[in-house]
Amino acid sequence: MSRYQLNRPMVLEEAVVQPDGAGGHTLDWQALGTLWAELRPGAGRERRGEIAPEGTMLFRIFLRAAPQGSPQRPRPDQRLREGARVFRILTVSEADAAGGFLICHAREEVPA
Repeated sequence: MSRYQLNRPMVLEEAVVQPDGAGGHTLDWQALGTLWAELRPGAGRERRGEIAPEGTMLFRIFLRAAPQGSPQRPRPDQRLREGARVFRILTVSEADAAGGFLICHAREEVPA
């Protein structure tokens, strides 16, 4: 039995840059697939924002491992989504010595 509880479906998304027809571009997110994960809270902090204090919360997201280069292996330029919650991936590494699981360090994006 695994020591990780992969009980949350999270959608892996990748940024896609599209021209906007006026010389600029827009950023859209394309779903790559659903991965089962365990979400653990990490460190949080508060910092001074322009108008009011802003909070930042880091999370550790555990997933089944996928080989380097696989579309099912998250990368730092991607994000994971759970419903309306969005987690920007900061780093990805193996979570155990056997290489059966990955850990993604992520920051939750909270809309302003």
